[in-house]
Amino acid sequence: MSDIEVTEPVNEELREDIAEAAEAAPASEDALAALRAEVEDLRQKALYAAAETQNVRRRLEKEKADAAAYASAGFARDMLSVADNLARALAAIPEELRGDDKLKGLVTGLDATGRELEAVFSRHGITRVEALGQPLDPHRHQAMVELPSAEAEPGTIVQEMQAGYMLKDRLLRPALVAVAKAAD
Repeated sequence: MSDIEVTEPVNEELREDIAEAAEAAPASEDALAALRAEVEDLRQKALYAAAETQNVRRRLEKEKADAAAYASAGFARDMLSVADNLARALAAIPEELRGDDKLKGLVTGLDATGRELEAVFSRHGITRVEALGQPLDPHRHQAMVELPSAEAEPGTIVQEMQAGYMLKDRLLRPALVAVAKAAD
């Protein structure tokens, strides 16, 4: 019996709340339509806010992935000068000295160091930009001079002065090149 006593006052309070709500409810269709329009407007704003939040999240995830992928770009750029100097050192050794027994160990060590540096570059997504014989691509090559050439098409790279490198899909350094022009 005590359950019935508890539910009767609760039901009475519920009836009173419903009656108050009915009195406060809009009496006209215009007020109801205005409320529906306001609800629709708020729903649209909530959808736009959710879409904007999603876009910001995606943008931040992409920036985070790019930061992780290209964090080593500065270090890689600095290492390119080391690779250039090593290549110049190897190129400066005359062929007759390469066979000399006294320098053979030095030349072998420099060659091995060059190969290891190329392997490290490769493991980290650093690749050399193709230049010789290619058409000039301003996104990868920087033309330093035009050379008259009867053999090569105008705009074709005929000499590479400094190698260019890419880090994955981004240019670290353009290749400095000479481009063919029509012979005079």
